[in-house]
Amino acid sequence: PEAWNGEGLAVACITLSDKGYAGERVDESGPALMDMLSDLNPAKKELFLLPDDPRALRKLVKDLASSGWGLIVSTGGTGLSPRDFTPEALLPVLERRLPGFEQVMFSEGLSHTPRAVLSRCLAGTLGRTMVLALPGSRRAAAENLASLLPVLPHALEKLNGDMSDCGRK
Repeated sequence: PEAWNGEGLAVACITLSDKGYAGERVDESGPALMDMLSDLNPAKKELFLLPDDPRALRKLVKDLASSGWGLIVSTGGTGLSPRDFTPEALLPVLERRLPGFEQVMFSEGLSHTPRAVLSRCLAGTLGRTMVLALPGSRRAAAENLASLLPVLPHALEKLNGDMSDCGRK
């Protein structure tokens, strides 16, 4: 990835899909999430497509975070199938977990389907970069991200050093 030293937020969306990477399926989740993230008015945004490879994911996330990207959203690999490894790949690189974000995503998923109990969504930080791991299903990924959009701008400001009070006036 290109380093981001400019003004504003740089947003990356990483789709993890063996079939998508091999050209056997069109990725719908990544572009849908990127459209939703436009609400944050990112100065730079880019889609990435990787196979289900934990090392490739860890490397890309570390490279993006060290290159100044402020928000990384992945889609795919949070379920229970044999190649779903996203949480295990990301946990070693995260410095802090965001359990409230994870609980909100879990709750949102359950409000739509009991199968949401199978999802292992993840949220955390690496330096001044926020990392979100969402389901691979377009609908589930969009529902999870929508549940976080109201708080994301404030959370990103805080992560980047905003010292103002958080309380409502």
